[in-house]
Amino acid sequence: MEKTGLEKGGIYRHFASKEELAVAAFDYAWEATKQSRIRAIEKLASPLAKLRGMVIDFADRPSITPGGCPLLNTAIDSDDGNPALRAHARTALRGWIARLEELLREGMDAGEIRKDIDPPAIASLLISTLEGSIMMSRLLANHSPLQSACQQLEKVLDEIAVSSH
Repeated sequence: MEKTGLEKGGIYRHFASKEELAVAAFDYAWEATKQSRIRAIEKLASPLAKLRGMVIDFADRPSITPGGCPLLNTAIDSDDGNPALRAHARTALRGWIARLEELLREGMDAGEIRKDIDPPAIASLLISTLEGSIMMSRLLANHSPLQSACQQLEKVLDEIAVSSH
Protein backbone atom coordinates (compact mmCIF):
# COMPACT_ATOMS: atom_id res chain seq x y z
CA MET A 1 0.00 0.00 0.00
CA GLU A 2 2.86 2.34 0.84
CA LYS A 3 4.61 1.79 -2.51
CA THR A 4 1.50 2.14 -4.67
CA GLY A 5 -0.26 4.86 -2.71
CA LEU A 6 -3.42 2.78 -2.92
CA GLU A 7 -5.67 1.85 -0.06
CA LYS A 8 -6.29 -1.79 0.74
CA GLY A 9 -9.51 -1.82 -1.27
CA GLY A 10 -7.75 -0.24 -4.24
CA ILE A 11 -5.16 -2.99 -4.29
CA TYR A 12 -7.70 -5.78 -3.98
CA ARG A 13 -9.72 -4.36 -6.89
CA HIS A 14 -6.83 -5.36 -9.15
CA PHE A 15 -6.96 -8.98 -8.03
CA ALA A 16 -9.82 -11.47 -7.87
CA SER A 17 -8.72 -12.70 -4.43
CA LYS A 18 -6.05 -12.54 -1.75
CA GLU A 19 -4.71 -15.78 -3.18
CA GLU A 20 -4.26 -14.17 -6.60
CA LEU A 21 -2.47 -11.23 -4.97
CA ALA A 22 -0.14 -13.65 -3.16
CA VAL A 23 0.69 -15.39 -6.45
CA ALA A 24 1.42 -12.07 -8.17
CA ALA A 25 3.61 -10.95 -5.26
CA PHE A 26 5.53 -14.25 -5.32
CA ASP A 27 6.01 -14.13 -9.09
CA TYR A 28 7.31 -10.57 -8.88
CA ALA A 29 9.71 -11.30 -6.00
CA TRP A 30 10.94 -14.56 -7.55
CA GLU A 31 11.60 -12.95 -10.92
CA ALA A 32 13.51 -10.07 -9.29
CA THR A 33 15.58 -12.52 -7.23
CA LYS A 34 16.22 -14.83 -10.18
CA GLN A 35 17.30 -12.02 -12.49
CA SER A 36 19.63 -10.56 -9.86
CA ARG A 37 21.24 -13.99 -9.31
CA ILE A 38 21.57 -14.52 -13.08
CA ARG A 39 23.23 -11.12 -13.55
CA ALA A 40 25.72 -12.01 -10.81
CA ILE A 41 27.01 -15.05 -12.73
CA GLU A 42 26.17 -14.49 -16.40
CA LYS A 43 29.54 -12.99 -17.29
CA LEU A 44 31.47 -15.90 -15.83
CA ALA A 45 33.15 -17.93 -18.54
CA SER A 46 32.31 -21.54 -17.79
CA PRO A 47 29.53 -23.66 -16.30
CA LEU A 48 31.68 -24.60 -13.30
CA ALA A 49 32.59 -20.96 -12.74
CA LYS A 50 28.88 -20.11 -12.83
CA LEU A 51 28.11 -22.77 -10.23
CA ARG A 52 30.92 -21.45 -8.02
CA GLY A 53 29.69 -17.91 -8.63
CA MET A 54 26.20 -18.87 -7.50
CA VAL A 55 27.53 -20.24 -4.22
CA ILE A 56 29.66 -17.13 -3.66
CA ASP A 57 26.70 -14.89 -4.52
CA PHE A 58 24.56 -16.64 -1.90
CA ALA A 59 27.32 -16.21 0.69
CA ASP A 60 27.67 -12.52 -0.18
CA ARG A 61 23.97 -11.76 -0.68
CA PRO A 62 21.74 -14.26 1.14
CA SER A 63 18.70 -12.07 0.62
CA ILE A 64 18.05 -10.21 -2.63
CA THR A 65 14.52 -9.08 -1.86
CA PRO A 66 13.28 -7.58 1.41
CA GLY A 67 12.10 -10.30 3.76
CA GLY A 68 14.34 -13.05 2.41
CA CYS A 69 14.20 -15.62 -0.33
CA PRO A 70 10.70 -15.68 -1.83
CA LEU A 71 10.98 -19.38 -2.66
CA LEU A 72 12.08 -20.36 0.84
CA ASN A 73 9.46 -18.12 2.47
CA THR A 74 6.68 -19.40 0.24
CA ALA A 75 7.68 -23.03 0.75
CA ILE A 76 7.66 -22.61 4.52
CA ASP A 77 4.75 -20.19 4.97
CA SER A 78 2.24 -21.36 2.42
CA ASP A 79 0.03 -24.30 3.01
CA ASP A 80 -2.46 -26.12 0.86
CA GLY A 81 -4.88 -23.21 1.36
CA ASN A 82 -3.46 -21.55 -1.76
CA PRO A 83 -2.79 -24.28 -4.33
CA ALA A 84 -1.98 -21.73 -7.04
CA LEU A 85 0.78 -20.21 -4.91
CA ARG A 86 2.22 -23.65 -4.14
CA ALA A 87 2.12 -24.47 -7.86
CA HIS A 88 4.03 -21.29 -8.72
CA ALA A 89 6.62 -22.05 -6.04
CA ARG A 90 7.00 -25.61 -7.36
CA THR A 91 7.43 -24.26 -10.89
CA ALA A 92 10.10 -21.83 -9.67
CA LEU A 93 11.94 -24.60 -7.85
CA ARG A 94 11.77 -26.91 -10.86
CA GLY A 95 13.15 -24.13 -13.04
CA TRP A 96 16.06 -23.60 -10.68
CA ILE A 97 16.77 -27.33 -10.54
CA ALA A 98 16.64 -27.53 -14.34
CA ARG A 99 19.08 -24.62 -14.72
CA LEU A 100 21.58 -26.17 -12.33
CA GLU A 101 21.29 -29.54 -14.06
CA GLU A 102 21.86 -27.77 -17.37
CA LEU A 103 25.01 -26.07 -16.05
CA LEU A 104 26.27 -29.38 -14.69
CA ARG A 105 25.68 -31.14 -18.02
CA GLU A 106 27.31 -28.26 -19.91
CA GLY A 107 30.31 -28.61 -17.61
CA MET A 108 30.42 -32.34 -18.25
CA ASP A 109 30.26 -31.76 -22.02
CA ALA A 110 33.01 -29.14 -21.78
CA GLY A 111 35.25 -31.56 -19.87
CA GLU A 112 35.41 -29.48 -16.69
CA ILE A 113 33.00 -31.57 -14.60
CA ARG A 114 33.40 -35.31 -14.14
CA LYS A 115 31.09 -37.41 -16.29
CA ASP A 116 30.24 -39.80 -13.45
CA ILE A 117 28.31 -37.26 -11.39
CA ASP A 118 24.52 -37.26 -11.03
CA PRO A 119 23.28 -33.77 -12.10
CA PRO A 120 19.85 -34.06 -10.39
CA ALA A 121 21.49 -35.14 -7.12
CA ILE A 122 24.10 -32.34 -7.23
CA ALA A 123 21.43 -29.75 -8.12
CA SER A 124 19.29 -30.93 -5.21
CA LEU A 125 22.29 -30.84 -2.86
CA LEU A 126 23.19 -27.28 -3.91
CA ILE A 127 19.67 -25.90 -3.49
CA SER A 128 18.90 -27.80 -0.29
CA THR A 129 22.16 -26.76 1.32
CA LEU A 130 21.87 -23.10 0.33
CA GLU A 131 18.22 -22.71 1.28
CA GLY A 132 18.57 -24.73 4.48
CA SER A 133 21.57 -22.71 5.59
CA ILE A 134 19.72 -19.47 4.90
CA MET A 135 16.87 -20.69 7.11
CA MET A 136 19.32 -21.64 9.86
CA SER A 137 21.20 -18.33 9.60
CA ARG A 138 17.96 -16.38 9.88
CA LEU A 139 16.70 -18.42 12.79
CA LEU A 140 20.01 -18.25 14.68
CA ALA A 141 20.55 -14.58 13.73
CA ASN A 142 24.07 -15.13 12.43
CA HIS A 143 25.68 -15.98 9.12
CA SER A 144 27.77 -18.92 10.35
CA PRO A 145 25.51 -21.67 8.96
CA LEU A 146 25.41 -20.01 5.54
CA GLN A 147 29.15 -19.40 5.50
CA SER A 148 29.89 -22.99 6.55
CA ALA A 149 27.47 -24.37 3.97
CA CYS A 150 29.05 -22.32 1.19
CA GLN A 151 32.52 -23.52 2.20
CA GLN A 152 31.32 -27.12 2.06
CA LEU A 153 29.65 -26.57 -1.31
CA GLU A 154 32.95 -25.20 -2.63
CA LYS A 155 34.51 -28.52 -1.62
CA VAL A 156 31.74 -30.40 -3.44
CA LEU A 157 32.39 -28.36 -6.57
CA ASP A 158 36.13 -29.03 -6.21
CA GLU A 159 35.36 -32.74 -5.95
CA ILE A 160 33.22 -32.87 -9.09
CA ALA A 161 35.69 -30.80 -11.12
CA VAL A 162 37.78 -32.80 -13.58
CA SER A 163 40.97 -31.04 -12.43
CA SER A 164 40.61 -32.53 -8.95
CA HIS A 165 41.27 -36.06 -10.24
